[in-house]
Order: sequence, then C-alpha cells, then structure tokens
Amino acid sequence: MTGEAAGRDAVVRLHADEIESDEALARRLIGLRFPAWRDLPVRRVVPGGTDNAIYRLGDELAIRLPRRPSAAGQVEVEARWLPRLAPTLPLAIPEVVEVAVPSEAFPWPWSVVRWIEGGPVTADGFHDPVGAARDLGGFVRSLGEIDATGGPLPSRANSGRGVPLGWRDDATRQNIAALDETDHPAVLTEIWEASLAVPPWSGAPRWVHGDLLPVNLLARDGCIVAAIDWGCLSTGDPATDLMAGWAIFDGASRQAFREASGCDDDTWARGRGWAVSWAAICLPYYRPTGNPLVVIADRVLAAVTAEWRDRGM
Repeated sequence: MTGEAAGRDAVVRLHADEIESDEALARRLIGLRFPAWRDLPVRRVVPGGTDNAIYRLGDELAIRLPRRPSAAGQVEVEARWLPRLAPTLPLAIPEVVEVAVPSEAFPWPWSVVRWIEGGPVTADGFHDPVGAARDLGGFVRSLGEIDATGGPLPSRANSGRGVPLGWRDDATRQNIAALDETDHPAVLTEIWEASLAVPPWSGAPRWVHGDLLPVNLLARDGCIVAAIDWGCLSTGDPATDLMAGWAIFDGASRQAFREASGCDDDTWARGRGWAVSWAAICLPYYRPTGNPLVVIADRVLAAVTAEWRDRGM
C-alpha cells in the first residue's frame, strides 16, 4: 500500500453518511483490541480509500477503518476470500492479519492488514508499458479462472460490481446527460448504447476485483507489483475489470492488456461500457472533494471517446 501519511487537515469528507476518524481513534482502537501493537506509531494515509480510512501501523502493518455503513461488510469478505485467492494470483494482494469486531469505540468491524511497499501506478511511470499491460491482463485472466462458487454476489456493499450493464442504464444515462459538452456526452451515449447492444455475460460468474484502477494498484521499479483495496470484490461479469484498459493504458499497451486478459470481443465491448458508466457516475459524486478518482474518470472518458472516434465506430 502507498500514500503519504498526513495530518488531519489534509483529510476530506467523501460521503454524507461517513463516520470520521483520526489518528487518535485508530491508536485507541489498537490499544483496546490489539494491545501488543499499542506502542507502534500510527499515521494516516492520505487520500486513503473511498470506502476505508487507512492508517499505517508501524512499518509492516496498516489499519483499515470503514468510512460508512455500506462498507462495513467488506471486512468479512476480504478476510474470508483474499487468503483463498492469493496463492494463484501473479500479483501480491493484501494479507488480512487481524479482524476486530464492532465495539462501543467503533460501530463496525475493521481490520489490520500487511503493508505492501509500492508507489502509485501512473500511465507514464512504466519502464515497459506493454509489459505492464500484459502483467495486469494476466492478473485479470488468472483471477477469472479461480473457481467462484459461493463467492459474494453483486450488492450495495461491493457497489454492484459484476452486474449486467443494463442494470446501470438509468444512472449512467442520467450522469452522461449531466456532463459538460467538453466531455462529448453525445459520443459517450453512443458508446454506452453500443455496449448495451452486445450479448450480456452468459457464463458462470467470475471473480472480479471490481475497482481495478490506478489508485488500487502498486508499482515498484516501473512494474505493477500488487492489487490492493478489494472492497468491491464480487462475482459476475468479468468485463467489470476491463475498465482498467482505459483508466491506465492506451494504444499498443491497451491492446496488450486486452489480449493478455483473454477476453472475447463482446466482453471487451462491455468493458468499455463499464468504463463509461463508472466514470460518468464517479465524476459528479467526487468532483467536489478533489479526490484522485476525478482525474482518473476524466482520463477514462477522454480515452474511450478518442478510441471510438479513431476507430471510426
């Protein structure tokens, strides 16, 4: 995991139903629940996650505190499923070390995970963009090949990741229509409708990370080394994770990601639809906060629009 630890003044409230936390609360919770770690320094990681506030605990651990009620169930899902997924994945993923039950001090479960060293993934930070794209595409393929029997279904807790695109139609159209003309809403509507027109996923549900964006990937020495923040983990349409193709890559690297993922043409088209839907819904929600997701969403909309026009679709 990554991020510069910062003081309380750098923290921005993201949700109307958010419970605010700070380093003092995180330190108190550790002392109450895991006293063996009570003397370790606690530093908030900013910006942290959108569903979880992150605090670094010493050098090797991190505390994840849910920000709002809908995120509370993610703790149990990560603790149950990440150990089963980790052994066969080609990138590192978080190791849940401890889970704390709700208490008077904090109303929801929270967790302590192993810290993973790395810096943020950026489109221009790879030594070999095509190689990085193949690595991430291979990760998506490996995740989808793991037996998903009994895995979590799409729900509010995982932001509905994995659902058929049609379930997102109303919200996506409304948010596209509200975009500024510089975002080319007419073109985005055309892309969205083309994505809806392809057959929906008809295979068995597959594992999806659900939030495979630059803020949830770590890099070292110009290479992707880890996928973090599995709060949106779900099973369903594998196209969900393909939105990374437009959030991170372009040109030859996007094509390499597509090929390495092993997806068919219809799944790739739905992935483009997922990218449009996610970005259009994300922008108005997070723009007032200045969250890094706003920059990513802007990039996604520009990328899908440029690709659509370049291909003459």
